[in-house]
Amino acid sequence: MTDEELIECYKDSQRGHYFDSLYDRYASKVFAKCISLLKERALAEDATQEIFMKILLNISKFKGTAKFSTWLYSITYNYCIDYIRKQKKRRVVSDETSVADEMIEEVSDKELLEIKIERLEIIMERAEAKDRAILMMKYMDNMSIKEMAETLNRSESAIKMSILRAKHRLKKIHKELYNE
Repeated sequence: MTDEELIECYKDSQRGHYFDSLYDRYASKVFAKCISLLKERALAEDATQEIFMKILLNISKFKGTAKFSTWLYSITYNYCIDYIRKQKKRRVVSDETSVADEMIEEVSDKELLEIKIERLEIIMERAEAKDRAILMMKYMDNMSIKEMAETLNRSESAIKMSILRAKHRLKKIHKELYNE
């Protein structure tokens, strides 16, 4: 059965085995995203359970306008980022500032790819969660800008700016660590 068929069957019958099938399909992927953002196994395990509770409680809100996996990814990402925000008690700067208002050094994909994998892992560990998340969506999950915008409920230009800023910050961390 497709995800959408499982959801409809669950909505119609309220039988747990339909939801269990969705859980079995996606729990490991949700856990992987959680651990990549939260960096602690216990937190990621708890987050995975909390996310699936949210899904269960809000399954009636799923309308099928996007794929279930996109909806689930969005909930996962938002849950983890909200958790991190609460822990650090920091406000996230709005991405609505126009490019014309800021001078941002261009960082090409080629420059990022030139960094050795080992170094990149160390740099990613030091990067902010929001930077890790946006770069992982683009480069590990191979999501398009449009998919990312839909998932994160932001404009495509805001996504592009977030990627550019994240790449800039990674390059800065690289220079600080390796004096290059």
